[in-house]
Amino acid sequence: MPSPKKLSHLVLQTNRRDQMVDWYCKVLGAELLYQNKFIAFISYDDEHHRVAFIDPGPLADKAPSEGKTAKAGGEVGLHHVAFTFDPVDLADHYEALKGQGIEPHRCVNHGMTTSMYYYDPDRNQVELLFDNFYTAREGRDYMKSRSASDKNPVGIDFDPDEMVTRIRKGLNLEELTQINA
Repeated sequence: MPSPKKLSHLVLQTNRRDQMVDWYCKVLGAELLYQNKFIAFISYDDEHHRVAFIDPGPLADKAPSEGKTAKAGGEVGLHHVAFTFDPVDLADHYEALKGQGIEPHRCVNHGMTTSMYYYDPDRNQVELLFDNFYTAREGRDYMKSRSASDKNPVGIDFDPDEMVTRIRKGLNLEELTQINA
């Protein structure tokens, strides 16, 4: 089974998003790339984001997952950790995990990434993804283009088996990751 090529990012859930963004930007020497009412993305290198901060308040009762909804003032802490694969390796990994009875609870094309979310045994979320751009610069430009991110800040759900079929057909990234939101 293929291993990820890198640790992609981590996402922290917080009720003090602005203070957290300010602190992490100072401590990491990072740049704020994008923010809206409920999420902010920062990076300290060429990646489109390394740390994200979610304030669940604006999403309260709008993000069903496993029969639950986000609540304003919800728990703070690690929201999820993400690992990056190449598309073919992610398809191989998905199929190997599925063969072991481990399946994602949600699959989302976020615009900048195509992501499969899993729960570990302690119910921590683990995101396995591939980047939707050929270069880090393209991903950063996408993140900074508010119109693209504001149009659909969470993304579009997809069927993982259908995505694997598309990957196996050899579609390029544009064909593979096109969002019609």
